Amino acid sequence: MSRILALAAVLAVSFGCATKKHVRMQVDPLQQRVGQMEARAKQTDAAIGDLQRGVSLADEHALAADAKAREAGQLAAKANEAAARVGQQAEAAQASADKAQTAAERGLSRTAELDRKITGLVTGLEDYKLTATETVLFDFGKSKLTEESKAKLDDTAARLRDHRRYVIEVQGFTDKIGGQEYNLELSRKRAAEVVRYLTVAHKVPLYRIHILGLGSVLPVADDKTSEGRKQNRRVEVKVYSADHATGKLTSSLQ
Repeated sequence: MSRILALAAVLAVSFGCATKKHVRMQVDPLQQRVGQMEARAKQTDAAIGDLQRGVSLADEHALAADAKAREAGQLAAKANEAAARVGQQAEAAQASADKAQTAAERGLSRTAELDRKITGLVTGLEDYKLTATETVLFDFGKSKLTEESKAKLDDTAARLRDHRRYVIEVQGFTDKIGGQEYNLELSRKRAAEVVRYLTVAHKVPLYRIHILGLGSVLPVADDKTSEGRKQNRRVEVKVYSADHATGKLTSSLQ
């Protein structure tokens, strides 16, 4: 009986050992495969992580590129607007230049026409001769015409009515008493008074009259005497006519 139990024990031990060996033989390869699969899973996870990072980086690059594209588009739109404005300004400048050119051409045309008129006028002025001189006198410090002065101007105006081509030169003077500026202004007032009388009382066209105040220069008499100063307080009226050949206006006015 003891032998049987011992044998059974030996068989049990042997069987147990055989069973563990068999289990190990079956389990070890499985564990190796599991380990390999876990390693591959880790590699896959790592690859997926790398891929995700790559995708994320690519997204960032794509977003940055899109932002740059939008910015470039905006800059291009602004550049187009600026180009359009420049084009409009260029067109406006060209239009202004065209207008200026047209105005310049018109100005040149008018200048040429004026030159022709002036040339004709200068040529015509050669026909005008001094045909009469009248002198009217003024009281000291006054610019008002006396009755005697008005009578002389009436006579001159009456002789002008039969003439078509004439001009009148009116020059005012003073004696040397007083300052230069004062005498110059007084001589202008005296000349203006003569012109006013001729144009208002006798309808002499103003465009035919040339007026000038000269002050105390060009005295005709000795200014140191009372009579000399009286002669210097004057306005000279000179008549130039192109009708002098007709004999209608003579020096009898002198």
